[in-house]
Amino acid sequence: MAELILKDVCKIYYKNKKPVEAVKSLNLKCRDGEFVALLGPSGCGKSTTLRMIAGLEDITSGDIYIGDRRINDLHPKDRNIGLAFENYALYPPLTVYDNIGFNLRAKKIPEKQIKEEIHKIAELLDITDLLDMKPAALSGGQKQRVNIARALIRRPEVLLLDEPLSHLDGKVRQKMRTEIKHLHTEINCTTIIVTHDQLEAMALADRIAIINQGVLQQFGTPLEVFNNPVNEFVAGFIGEPPMNIFNVVAIMENGILHFKTENSLIKFVVPEKYIRFVKEGEKYRFGIRPTDITVCREDDSYTVKTKVSVFENLGEECRIHIRLDNDNILSVVSSEIFHFKYGDEIKLKFNPERIHIFDCKTGQRIEKALQMT
Repeated sequence: MAELILKDVCKIYYKNKKPVEAVKSLNLKCRDGEFVALLGPSGCGKSTTLRMIAGLEDITSGDIYIGDRRINDLHPKDRNIGLAFENYALYPPLTVYDNIGFNLRAKKIPEKQIKEEIHKIAELLDITDLLDMKPAALSGGQKQRVNIARALIRRPEVLLLDEPLSHLDGKVRQKMRTEIKHLHTEINCTTIIVTHDQLEAMALADRIAIINQGVLQQFGTPLEVFNNPVNEFVAGFIGEPPMNIFNVVAIMENGILHFKTENSLIKFVVPEKYIRFVKEGEKYRFGIRPTDITVCREDDSYTVKTKVSVFENLGEECRIHIRLDNDNILSVVSSEIFHFKYGDEIKLKFNPERIHIFDCKTGQRIEKALQMT
């Protein structure tokens, strides 16, 4: 096991002789034994980052360290990393036993030791009964276990998982997520997982590195990125259903600052924690998670009256949707069971402590945006 450190790592491709920055000055420090998720939309640079760590892509500039070793110029086989591919990449003619033991045989390790190692890792991943089978006879979940076993048998300092669950269906995906988390607890190996699924990242990782267009947006624990997103992109990317984000303008009424939507459908007092940041007449991007809005009967400074557009009863929760305008819908998630229909009047209360305000131009949370000026 070892720390994994990326210092100002950049990757530039050339398309029609023009440079395209896939990864821009990425700095990360993954602690010894930590489980880190690289999360972001397709094309954001997360898989390119993983491939640079693995040695499958050259680094344009910057440095990568595993422990105290600079690995930029090391061949992939000399980096002591394990890599589980998205598409499994198993050898079809070989049995599961021979697939797992392939790398050990390439290193001329004695057959007796190979057998011991294979059975040990097979027991850990609960695939002992699959050892005599060939990949074609396996399910997607079984193939992924074999894929991970082949990576782990090398006893790597760093384990790299490239979208390991993307080809699995819902139930198998959930089961494998639990198994990977349990496996990490057992082996305690520094692990990096690449995923575009924020639920996967939240469930598995100790810390999440959120990347967009090659730039690291935020690196923190699941709770940190969920509760304190640094910008609008992170706020909208993390959470299911996603955070409600829409335009508001600050107005003064009776000496008190209010936020109101552009069509005045919603209006409420500016929360105390934002008073010193908000200026009258300025426009902002307002954010609040669906779970931080409650259905209420009493009026107060953070209550709004509106009408139901869509109501969904999902059994364990209710979802209420309010159309603000042609482009924006306000969603509410409640564990209480309600019964509404289209056009019903409703009172909603926004939790003032859970409101987020972002700068319209930069997308930064306004407290952070002002600190940077």
